[in-house]
Amino acid sequence: MNSDEVAAHDDDEDDNIDPLAILLPPPEDDGDGEEGNPAQPNQLEHHHLRSVNATIAIRQLPSQGLSFQLWPAATTLLNLLDSHISDPAAGPLSPILADRRCPGQRRLSILELGSGTGLVGIAAAVALGADVTVTDLPHVVPNLQFSVDANAAALAAGSGGGGAVRVAALRWGKAEDVRALGEEYDVILASDVVYYDHLYDPLVETLRWLFEGSDRREEMVFVMAHLRRWKKDSAFFRKARKAFDVEVIHMDEPRGGSRIGVVVYRFDWKRKRAAKCATPSDTVSSDLTKHSV
Repeated sequence: MNSDEVAAHDDDEDDNIDPLAILLPPPEDDGDGEEGNPAQPNQLEHHHLRSVNATIAIRQLPSQGLSFQLWPAATTLLNLLDSHISDPAAGPLSPILADRRCPGQRRLSILELGSGTGLVGIAAAVALGADVTVTDLPHVVPNLQFSVDANAAALAAGSGGGGAVRVAALRWGKAEDVRALGEEYDVILASDVVYYDHLYDPLVETLRWLFEGSDRREEMVFVMAHLRRWKKDSAFFRKARKAFDVEVIHMDEPRGGSRIGVVVYRFDWKRKRAAKCATPSDTVSSDLTKHSV
C-alpha cells in the first residue's frame, strides 16, 4: 500500500472496537501446552525459532505493568523473522533484510524501541546474527537485562557465528538518551508502541533524530508492527508521514474474535526531505543540544 492507502486503512470505521478487550488479547493455544502461553510472575516463557532451531526465553511480570508483558504485535514480528530465515527470498521482510546480510560484510545493526520483554530484539540477534540494541524506559531495563542474560547460550550459538544484544534506557523525546546510544543502525524495530497519544510526538521526534543523525539515513528502515485499538491512532501516522514514507508490508488475519489483526508498516526517510537538508548532521546536532537537560 502507498501512503494514501495507509491513511485510508488507518481511518476505517472502527467505532465498535473495544480497546480494553483487545489491549492484550490472550494468545491462541497452539496445542503444545507451553509455547505462547502467558507466563506467571517470575517464570520464564519460551518461544521457539524453528528456522534456526533455537529457543528464546523471556520473563513476563504482569503485576509490574504493560511494559513487562508480551504484546500481540511482538509475536507477529517474531513469526516474520522466523519465516524470513526459512526463506530469505520471500516474505515482507525480504526487501529490508536480504541485501543487508552478505557474507564478509559487517553484521547487521538493529535498534529496537519499546522492547518490553525483549523477545523481538533477542530473536533478531539470534536469527540474523545481528548486533541489537534493545531499549525501554529506565525502570524496565533490569527485566530486559534479565531476559538477555537468560539467552546467552542461544545468542552465542546464533546465526552467522552468533549475535549480540546490548540493553539501554531510551526515553522518547529525550535528546540525551538518543545521543547516549552512540551507534549507527541499519534497521529500527518496534511492536505495539503506539497506544498513548501523549507519546506520539516524542516517538516521532526520536525517530527523526535517529534518521537525521545517521549517515545511513537513506538506507535505514523503521519496521513497526501495530495492533490498532483506537481511531486516534491515525494521528500518529499523520505526524509520521511528514518525515517518512509509510507503507503496509504485512497484515495478520484477525484473531480472538477481533475485527482487526496486527499490521506491519515500513517507514523510509523521505528522499525529498533529505535533499532539502544541506547539513542534516548539523540539524540533528542542533536539536539534540536544544533538547538537552
